Amino acid sequence: MATSSSTTTRRLTLAQARRVAIHAQGLARTGRQARPSGAVTMAHLQRTIDRVGLFQIDSVNVIARAHLLPAFSRLGPYDAGLIDRASRGTPSRPRRLMESWAHVAAYVPPETFHLLRYRMRRFAERGFAAEVRTKHPEVYAHVLDVVAEQGPITAGQMHELLGHERGPKEHWGWNWSVAKQVLEACFFTGELAVAHRTSQFERAYDLTERVLPPALVGLAEVEEREAVTTLVDAAARAHGIGTIGCFADYFRMSVAQATAAVQLLVERGRLEPVEVSGWSRPVYLHAEASLPRVTHARALLAPFDPLVFERRRLLELFGMHYRIGIYTPAAQRTDGYYVLPFLLGDQVAGRTDLKADRARGTLVVRTAFKEAEGPAAPVVASEMAEELRASAQWLGLSRIEIADDARGDLVGALRHVL
Repeated sequence: MATSSSTTTRRLTLAQARRVAIHAQGLARTGRQARPSGAVTMAHLQRTIDRVGLFQIDSVNVIARAHLLPAFSRLGPYDAGLIDRASRGTPSRPRRLMESWAHVAAYVPPETFHLLRYRMRRFAERGFAAEVRTKHPEVYAHVLDVVAEQGPITAGQMHELLGHERGPKEHWGWNWSVAKQVLEACFFTGELAVAHRTSQFERAYDLTERVLPPALVGLAEVEEREAVTTLVDAAARAHGIGTIGCFADYFRMSVAQATAAVQLLVERGRLEPVEVSGWSRPVYLHAEASLPRVTHARALLAPFDPLVFERRRLLELFGMHYRIGIYTPAAQRTDGYYVLPFLLGDQVAGRTDLKADRARGTLVVRTAFKEAEGPAAPVVASEMAEELRASAQWLGLSRIEIADDARGDLVGALRHVL
């Protein structure tokens, strides 16, 4: 979208801003963004990777692993093995995704991994990684030697090889052995990278130069200011429209860093300051954003979907006050445990707590709520039911069941259409 030649700041409605955001995230269901009518290919997945820029990784597997869900929301039922293949690569086909600390742990394109080298260097200088190296210098060196000789290797394999015992369970159950601490420290600093995940979702570590695509091996680190600016540009492109805080959150950088980058991107014509009715913070529109008149979208969004990463943005843009539930004591949960926002048209029209009961081949609906704004309950329920059917198909589940104790003002309408 070209920058206006007028000195007058362009003004958008909230509905226009929502449509920009949805299209930027590849969630529209028409035109070039329509879900594939046939089998989803690696080319389809690559377009999604190029658009959203990262898939957050989380071990919760209530429905499916978190990094698998955003692709489903955009592509529909697909072979989840595509992401595994994209993150492994072969000698003839370099990997398309690598793990990195981006928006917390995430799969990112290798080029983004390279841009984040400045952050890895900082990890090596201070914080957890530097403390581990200082506290266990001999183990640190030995672990790197073992990986060089035997990698890829998991933490379990490493601590058994070295005879290290796990420590007490602390901090969300972490009971890392010294070997695991060193492996993670080396991952933080970029000395090691993740070659693949095992069937138990364990990281298998290897020397970074053996994981990187050949074209990036030995490439000089990008100067920090330019790296940050490129990352903010990518975040703004993925958002389409947003605030400095939104862009900073995407790759978890400081607001000060993002502010400087946004100023540069405005000067370069990559971002345009705009006003959005009802959005009190300064807002910026990306040069590549599209502004459609109408948006046809329908998707269940994972709690870690890039569209809902930044909760304040979700509230200001879509009017949704959202909490995932898994970090809240059971008695205090209002919407459920693993709650998925439901996108319909240009609005977040509902939310539902789902569980894949694999033993019974059943997708269980535990809560279902309609948002205050948006279509009537029967419409929302009918559209949500279609996404639930697609979800069950993708997960290989033969039934959809509304729990006997299901809660929410959309439950009755859902029962009628399922």
